[in-house]
Amino acid sequence: MIKSRLLAAPLASVSFAALALALSGHANAADNTAEGLYIGVGTGFSSLENDDSDDAGDFIESGSEDFDVDDDDNVYKAFVGYQYNPYFATEAFYTDLGTVQLKGNDFGNTDLKSKAYGVNVVGILPIGQYFSLFAKAGMAKWETDVDGNLGNSSVDLKDNDGFDPVYGAGAQVNLDPFLIRAEYERYDFDSDYQVDAFTASVGYKF
Repeated sequence: MIKSRLLAAPLASVSFAALALALSGHANAADNTAEGLYIGVGTGFSSLENDDSDDAGDFIESGSEDFDVDDDDNVYKAFVGYQYNPYFATEAFYTDLGTVQLKGNDFGNTDLKSKAYGVNVVGILPIGQYFSLFAKAGMAKWETDVDGNLGNSSVDLKDNDGFDPVYGAGAQVNLDPFLIRAEYERYDFDSDYQVDAFTASVGYKF
């Protein structure tokens, strides 16, 4: 999980910077009550809820469970939203959730590559002129492609997909016309396969 700790550092920096800007009273900062369209892109890291082989059970129809899970990978995302008032917005998103690797304890690896897209409803809590907290919930269409066989042809692996909930929370700095965001999201995929994403994003308000 070394990569996770390294990527967590910039996320923490964004959060502290957001709080500092919220309290500074800088005259050039934006009004976070602005309504209208916005877009953004971000990156971070993802992991399974637990480092347990059961989290990959949906992808293994039969065969050995003799493998370890490496769930640490990068996330890339894009979003477009519309803020209707200071307290409410909706967002459409696409997220590349990276790769979970199943490492066969004898030989051979299998990659589970996941992506998701969908829509969120966002509740916003403005704090001062420049800073806001938010929480969101929605639905995601997700797909996970399986590549590999754990080095054992008797192990039956399968792709998987579904339409399931996603929810999260975060903090945002508003710098007209730009925004800076740090957030946590839970992609509640089928059965035990749940992916957590921690990202930092930048965006533009129109």
